[in-house]
Amino acid sequence: MSAYLIIQATVTDWPNFKRYTDVVPALIKEFGGEYVVMDGKPELLEGDEAPGSVVVSKWPSKEHANNFWNSEQYNQAIKLRAGTGTFHVMLVDSL
Repeated sequence: MSAYLIIQATVTDWPNFKRYTDVVPALIKEFGGEYVVMDGKPELLEGDEAPGSVVVSKWPSKEHANNFWNSEQYNQAIKLRAGTGTFHVMLVDSL
């Protein structure tokens, strides 16, 4: 069963965040994921505040996504994101 990694982000330091985005797309591909949504201006239909952006990647399984998330390569990359904004990350199964 495929899975989706959903990230709601409000980036406050784009110059430093770019260091993270320069590295991560290749890692996602290497671990079997693919981007399916990148929206820098999500439309808020309900709630108090929309995040600055939403990114969704599709994975063959939760195991693949977790292998990426827990990999040494990503653990190094995520350090580049530190202090650049607020991030909410969720992993869900597809139907």
